Amino acid sequence: MADQINNTGLSIEDVKHVAKLANLTLTEEEIKKFQEQLSQILDYVNQLQEVNTSGIKETSQVTGLENEFREDEVNQSLSQAQALSNAKNIKNGYIQVPHVFKEII
Repeated sequence: MADQINNTGLSIEDVKHVAKLANLTLTEEEIKKFQEQLSQILDYVNQLQEVNTSGIKETSQVTGLENEFREDEVNQSLSQAQALSNAKNIKNGYIQVPHVFKEII
């Protein structure tokens, strides 16, 4: 694919703009590298858009399966004592963990 001619004409400014949108800091070497790579990707997408798909049925999945669910089964669960047996900190029958969020003012 590297042999293909760049028909997209993606400019260095385009690459810098995309990098800015993605909050990326790129070196000049990376910009040139990504200019080539992104141009090749866009050229490939343009090729795909030229494929005649008028006789192809749209699909979102290809297995033919629909609504394959299993029956719900109630299995034996752990008792509270078993569930808490390896917990380091227990408070009022629950596992106590460190705070994740600071207090909101």
